[in-house]
Amino acid sequence: MRVNGTLINYYFHCKRQCYLHGNRMNLEDNSEQVKIGKALHEEKDEKNNTEIALDNIRLDKLTDEYLTEMKKSDADVEAAKWQLLFYLKVLKNKGIIRKGKLEFVEKEKTNKKVMYFELTEEIEEELQKYIKEIEGLLEQPNIPDVLNKAQCKKCAYYEYCYI
Repeated sequence: MRVNGTLINYYFHCKRQCYLHGNRMNLEDNSEQVKIGKALHEEKDEKNNTEIALDNIRLDKLTDEYLTEMKKSDADVEAAKWQLLFYLKVLKNKGIIRKGKLEFVEKEKTNKKVMYFELTEEIEEELQKYIKEIEGLLEQPNIPDVLNKAQCKKCAYYEYCYI
């Protein structure tokens, strides 16, 4: 499987989740958290259908200045940041240069949190290192260990890891 934005996100969130998803173990169809995220995207799309499919990625919104990635919470900013940076790199490889914007649209919060990023040479080098690490992770014969953290309770792979 080619590295995509989801794998980048999962790599920072949980190596086990990244490995399982990357090796085609998809348990997300039964996850309430994933359903909530998809519903937020569908609600946004109905208002101003801006999602763009490009190669093996799906971009939430692309304007003249920004590539915007929307997340339902800011629970894992680092994972969301690197996913966005990966998308910026894919666009750059196609000659499209943009800044990045992360929007966290949490229900029950009136103000949405917004963060801005730019792709630099240093970030591109670090991103390439992570891509190589993910490719190596996916080729390993053994599944990474369970994290045993609070975040595991909301994970789509919870049943696989704990039941």
